[in-house]
Amino acid sequence: MPFFAPFLLFFLLLAVGPGFGSTAWALELIPFNTTNQNPLVAVYGLPPAGPAAVLAPGRISAELRADIASNFTRARGSQEQILLDGETYRYTLALKHGIGDRLEVGLEVPYVMHRDGFLDSFVNDFHDTFGLPDGGRDDAPSDRLAYSYEKDGLLLIDMTEEKEGFGDLRLTGAWQLWRREGENPRALALRASLKLPTGDEDRLLGSGSTDFALWLSGSRSFRGGSLALFGAAGGLLMTDGDVLPDQQRNAVAFGTLGGGWLPLPRLALKLQFDGHTPFYRDSGLRELGESVQLVLGGTIGVTDTLSLDIAISEDIVVDSASDAVFHFALKQTF
Repeated sequence: MPFFAPFLLFFLLLAVGPGFGSTAWALELIPFNTTNQNPLVAVYGLPPAGPAAVLAPGRISAELRADIASNFTRARGSQEQILLDGETYRYTLALKHGIGDRLEVGLEVPYVMHRDGFLDSFVNDFHDTFGLPDGGRDDAPSDRLAYSYEKDGLLLIDMTEEKEGFGDLRLTGAWQLWRREGENPRALALRASLKLPTGDEDRLLGSGSTDFALWLSGSRSFRGGSLALFGAAGGLLMTDGDVLPDQQRNAVAFGTLGGGWLPLPRLALKLQFDGHTPFYRDSGLRELGESVQLVLGGTIGVTDTLSLDIAISEDIVVDSASDAVFHFALKQTF
């Protein structure tokens, strides 16, 4: 993945820069920064839950996220049919800055690649090992790219050639509503994001819509901070876009519920459920309906200020999200 190399170099340079590791920075039990990677959903501004505590005044965080999604689903209704077979790689550079005691602002820049991929055999073996449904993967050609959707005899989505480019830019912000420090900290933040239509919707790099999300993110710790529950709930408003415009909804509700455990000071194990209401109407297909995902993994505290998230997500509502998403996030706080 050659696009990953410049970002990796960027973080290595941060790691050896002045002041690295000079301030103790505890490993946080916060949600994974990943969402539904279904290529017909990921084009919109569905945000990750985000932490309940905003950055401290003057703090800056730089995070590189990599979501590698293996998609396979096919379905046919009375007037529509869909095939999503391929892999999508989404790399996001997220920058955040704490201002004052309560405010945080940020910027997210995604780069998206739709590929025929190489993960089919691995995902098939993963499903077989854990007894998960494969949705007909075994009978389909391996490592192909075919994203298509047909309704009333019209082919509305048809992608068989690899595409890549910058996606939709996102501005983020948060306001600390309440925060209690101490042995068992707890917090509540009001978060918002504004997604701008900077990606090419014809290549499924963006939606063509301007999207505004507003949500609450909360957390509560137990047992001296070694256990935590976290969650989020909110809504997403969207202007009319260019991806299935006649079926796009203009409002979606979403939420997250999960928890984490610190078995070691520099290791966090986390589990979360992410869900949302449908982005599209006038469809009986689960691929265009409501979704619930399970995200399972952990965070490694590489140093006091550098952490690495590793997680995998599965679609609990089968066919509503990517078959499997491998999520990695390297975050430096300084």
